[in-house]
Amino acid sequence: MSQATEFSVNQKIVYPSQGVGKIVEIKEKKFKNEPIMYYVIYLDVSDMTVMVPVLKATDLGIRSIVSKEAANDALELLSKEFEPIPSDWKLRYQINLDLLKKGSVTDIATIVRSLYHRSKIKELPILERKLYDSAKKLLEDEITYALDTPREEVERLIHSHLEPFGVVETRTTKDSSASVDEDEDFLDEEEEEEDDDDGDEESDD
Repeated sequence: MSQATEFSVNQKIVYPSQGVGKIVEIKEKKFKNEPIMYYVIYLDVSDMTVMVPVLKATDLGIRSIVSKEAANDALELLSKEFEPIPSDWKLRYQINLDLLKKGSVTDIATIVRSLYHRSKIKELPILERKLYDSAKKLLEDEITYALDTPREEVERLIHSHLEPFGVVETRTTKDSSASVDEDEDFLDEEEEEEDDDDGDEESDD
């Protein structure tokens, strides 16, 4: 293998917006008759294997699992006060989507904190709820590996930091059909972005 690689086989990594994965192989594959080195990454959360060009890994935000210190810092961030977030859900959604794509553990914790507390005020639109669920799952995954702690314990840690004083969750409910309606404007745009992202990787079943 002539090309230097940042990651090694069997190493756990974070693939922004995709989750924690494992490098199962580093192999060469020809593309337009040119040899290209690829990371073969297994993503447990989606039970999917993707091939990412080694030279594009950094651009895609692929990184190592954070240290225990950084994981604990992310947990502490969940308990800290923060400035009010926009009431316009579309603006809020775009801000948090950009953070999700950046993919640092601090960015993910920021999304979880803001949307968790927003959901206590008013039910989140469907797209925003999906984004919250994705961010929370990403945070749970990375902290589980970083702290080498059972997932159930990590889930408790996250909740205890979100609700350090044991506040009971309360929120104003709204008709679910309304959530569907206000999400519709974003659906086509999101699908276009996903199509663009797919060009940077190959997936294997």
